[in-house]
Amino acid sequence: MKSSDLGLRSAVAVLLVAVAALALWWGGIGFWLVCILLSLVMMAEWADLDGVDRKTRRMAQFALSVPLALMAPASLIIEVHNFFTLGLLAGATFFIAIVTRRPTLAAGVIYCGLPVLALVFMRRQDEGIVYTLWALALVWACDIGAYFAGRAIGGPKLWPAISPNKTWAGLIGGVVLASLFAIAMHVFYGLPWRMTLATPVLAVLAQGGDLFESWLKRRAGVKDSGNILPGHGGVLDRLDGLVPVAPIAAFLVILPRFYI
Repeated sequence: MKSSDLGLRSAVAVLLVAVAALALWWGGIGFWLVCILLSLVMMAEWADLDGVDRKTRRMAQFALSVPLALMAPASLIIEVHNFFTLGLLAGATFFIAIVTRRPTLAAGVIYCGLPVLALVFMRRQDEGIVYTLWALALVWACDIGAYFAGRAIGGPKLWPAISPNKTWAGLIGGVVLASLFAIAMHVFYGLPWRMTLATPVLAVLAQGGDLFESWLKRRAGVKDSGNILPGHGGVLDRLDGLVPVAPIAAFLVILPRFYI
């Protein structure tokens, strides 16, 4: 990678982290608005990867917008119904599948909507800023560790047919850095043990999400899911690791309630 490209990529990455941190600190309406905006852009990119026309893409976005609207803070909708919203996500998925007869397009509703529901749910908890920061930052740490370990060590490829640049060394480096981050969160911010110990598994899932999105792009014959982020491609390219992590992280947040 050229130094100019690396500089642009780094600058955009810093900006993205700053926006995410500000939205996370703000919480409430601000966090929700950022999440739904990203989700709708993800849905548009998913539709493009599926090869649908503009009208069908807009229909998918409108279907997704209904459950996204119900993820709003209680100050806007009086009362929050997380499980009802989950049902609406499923309903929107079936609606798109039936109307368009494209199950792969319909799957995008879950792919783009469920992580947002998980993040919004976590942020609403009493320790929500800690939980949500952990879920977001473990994916960032995994990406950073994988990138530098892969470049410094190299070695056998992880899955060359899908993503020729990813290595086993990168996978291990990402897991290690994400795990160290979780330990720091436990020590300094009281992150529960169940989340700290689950972090290595979530780091593997994050890299699995990255590989899945690489497969989607390879199937569609494109290099990036979009071009909205200079040096990074599309929003899907940046959030692919978070997609499988956020729902599992939310489940770990709610897990103690099953024992009460």
